Amino acid sequence: MGVNPASVLNRLLRNNTRKPTTQPTNANSTINRILTHLNAGRLRKAVSILFGFPEPFPYSLYARLFQLCSSNLAIVEARKVESHLVTFSPAPPIFLLNRAIEAYGKCGYLNDARELFEEMPQRDGGSWNAMITAYAQGGCPEKALLLFFQMNSSGVYANEITFASALGSCAAILALFLSRQIHGLIVKYGFYGNVILGSSLVDVYGKCWVMSDARRMFDEIQNPNAVSWNVIVRRYLEMGDEKEAVIMFFKIIGENTTPLNFTFSNALIACSSISALNEGIQIHGVAVRIGFEEDEVVSNSLIDMYVKCGKLESAHRIFDQLGSKNVISWTSIVSGYAMSGRTGEARKLFDEMPEKSVISWNAMLAGYTRFFQWEEALDFIFLMRKTSKDIDHVSLGLILNVCAGLSDVEMGKQVHGFIYRHGFYSNLLVGNALLDMYGKCGSLRSARVWFYQMSHWRDSVSWNALLTSYARHGLSEQAMTIFWEMQWETIPTCANIFALEQGKQIHGFMTRKGYEIDTVVRGALVDMYAKCRCLEYALRAFKQAASRDVILWNSMILGCCHSGRGREVLELFGLMEEERVKPDHVTFQGILLACICEGLDELGRQYFNSMSNDYCIIPRLEHYECMIELYSRYGHLDKLEDFIKRMPFEPTVPMLTRIFDACREHGHLRLGEWTAERLNESNPSIPFRFEIMDRVKLDKL
Repeated sequence: MGVNPASVLNRLLRNNTRKPTTQPTNANSTINRILTHLNAGRLRKAVSILFGFPEPFPYSLYARLFQLCSSNLAIVEARKVESHLVTFSPAPPIFLLNRAIEAYGKCGYLNDARELFEEMPQRDGGSWNAMITAYAQGGCPEKALLLFFQMNSSGVYANEITFASALGSCAAILALFLSRQIHGLIVKYGFYGNVILGSSLVDVYGKCWVMSDARRMFDEIQNPNAVSWNVIVRRYLEMGDEKEAVIMFFKIIGENTTPLNFTFSNALIACSSISALNEGIQIHGVAVRIGFEEDEVVSNSLIDMYVKCGKLESAHRIFDQLGSKNVISWTSIVSGYAMSGRTGEARKLFDEMPEKSVISWNAMLAGYTRFFQWEEALDFIFLMRKTSKDIDHVSLGLILNVCAGLSDVEMGKQVHGFIYRHGFYSNLLVGNALLDMYGKCGSLRSARVWFYQMSHWRDSVSWNALLTSYARHGLSEQAMTIFWEMQWETIPTCANIFALEQGKQIHGFMTRKGYEIDTVVRGALVDMYAKCRCLEYALRAFKQAASRDVILWNSMILGCCHSGRGREVLELFGLMEEERVKPDHVTFQGILLACICEGLDELGRQYFNSMSNDYCIIPRLEHYECMIELYSRYGHLDKLEDFIKRMPFEPTVPMLTRIFDACREHGHLRLGEWTAERLNESNPSIPFRFEIMDRVKLDKL
């Protein structure tokens, strides 16, 4: 039944009078019938009885029904309960409407939850918390944070649950700056010693890759609980510091705290990654002492640890001791034997598996391919396709390895067709395996064609596969050409991923081997060094250029902008003019960004006007955005208002939003109201009201 969750409430709030209903039947007997159904787990039947009774029930019954709707994800029943509540209770208590919001949120119906939230005549902290939590748990972290800011601006104090939801939202979008601001609010409102919030801060700092802050925050928790310890161990593991993860696990034992089963698992995964067998054995002993050896999560991790540390017998002993074996434990032991070369034993175990997943099939196939057992692998592939419909990118990569091992290019082409038909062609692992297969089968033309089709997602493995294929077939001259192409393509890649050391090595290699560094390659070098914030090297490469075109100048100018060196940008522009290099729209974007960095609003205006007056360059959208940011950031709102009126087009929504923020921050009423009207015209479903701070600056809280 699709009852609108807020329309009924809205109608009743406008008209608090209700007509007399028919004489009620025995209410107590009806309540008892409902409770009987609830105790028996028959939620739908209980709600149908409720919905057919035209009188209000005790609030405690509604509360229990909302809770059960939440836990059972019963959206239809939740709507019925809320409809009955607002129909027969003229002024429902806030706490029950909060429970309704929680139910809608748990069921994933966030629009219904927000609609009810907006229609509530009065809200308390629980209302805000219910809605923020709904957004946070429903995969809408930005909306959760925006509502959190609105809550603070309206004078409602957050509690620990609200703060935890806000921090969880920050972790979801890696919003480090916002996390620090919320951390400040936690201290301000007296929640600093709260172990839940302390653990949440450890979690968000760890997810934002600031482990020094995560560790400092953890050390400040006076009495960390098992969850706190699990968070810090997990974050160290994800950061690649497996050694510290293991050390932290043993500190838990020293504190006489019982670790969670997932903490055991994380510590054992860390041991597996660094082959720390002795530490893994000690953790095994702790698990036995605590009674966790039978735990499914721990036992699977123990098997995997022993397998990866080369102790198959120990892994098998644990496997045999398991009371019930799941697909994970079966797959781990099969993989251990297969990847150790004992494929016969692995296959016997595989055939005994009561249930198989695609990972299980891949584990067995990987064993065959690793030890070049191509015929066995081919038979296994036919069996896999006959008995299982599951296949993933790992399966396809392994199948292509078998095609390469058998030099069967025709079968490889059939796999290529399957890859296209089923949408796997953009997967890098599959693409590289396909490239390797064509090369090893001697089909260099197909390899080259596929290589160029991979242009948007190929990596160094792709280049190496093609290079090796040409070298293997004695085509050394073509191989050197490919190697040269790889060098200049890799340099921009280093800039994009900030791989400074790799970029330096390529630059050094080219210099040592006497390669001619032309304008294109030099531009790539300047761009790479600038984006990696290594301006000294960028300037050195820039000065060594025999001639500098506008693209090279732009790379240097934007590089200085990225490093916050606005004054150097203006100096470079002066030198550019001296060399009579005509600037373009990118040049002026860099200049305006430099003016923003240095707070030079008047100079920015002069440069903006000179684009069309002196250089015949029509300003683009990004130039107008820069000017709006320049005036907004430094509070020159009268100049901003004049600038907007002179624009040859209507401001975009992002522009209006930035202007609106600036007006709220600096208190410019006239422009703020005008901006709010334009925003409401563009999106009337989300009203902007200037007297309400819709987008709060955290540093103003």
